[in-house]
Formats: sequence, structure tokens, C-alpha cells
Amino acid sequence: MYALVDINGRQYKAEKGLKLKVDRIPRQAGEKIEFNKVLFVSGNDEMKVGTPYVDGVSVQATVTDHGKAKKVVVFKYKKRKRCRKKNGHRQPYSVITIEDITGIS
Repeated sequence: MYALVDINGRQYKAEKGLKLKVDRIPRQAGEKIEFNKVLFVSGNDEMKVGTPYVDGVSVQATVTDHGKAKKVVVFKYKKRKRCRKKNGHRQPYSVITIEDITGIS
């Protein structure tokens, strides 16, 4: 059984026991969280497609950890103008563990 879930504006494939690295969720590590924006559910020879979301289906997860991704270096320059700018960015993320998918038999 799996589901496609909308988490912070991005779509993820969720299965029971799977760990997902998603954009930062403002919750403490160890807290439980529920996602109601389920786009698609498949399980037990049955599929449900939402318009845009499937009614009555939710995904329960636990926030496991927080961190930052590897640094991405952004370098901008303008030729012959002596203008150079170097920036870096580390995207914050959260690791969640999918506990259960409810609402489908």
C-alpha cells in the first residue's frame, strides 16, 4: 500500500516504514504529524485518485530529525566590470518516518 502525499507543496510517495527527507517542518523531533492532502492511494487491489485530494484518507508520520543539505555555491559576475558576488546556500530539511496510511481498507 502506498500513497502520493502533498507535503509543503511537493509530492512524495509514502509507504509504511519509509523515511522521507522533506523541506523543514516546524515541529520538534519525536512529534507526530498527520498529512491530509493525499492525492492518490493504492492498496489491496484498489486505487483512489483525488480531485484534487482523496476524502477520508490521511498519512501519519513522526518527525525523526532535522538538518541542512550540502552547500550550493552561487557565483555571479559581470565581465569587464570588476563585479563579483559569491553566495552559498544550505537548504534546511526534516526527516520523517511514515507510520501509517489510514482511510483505505
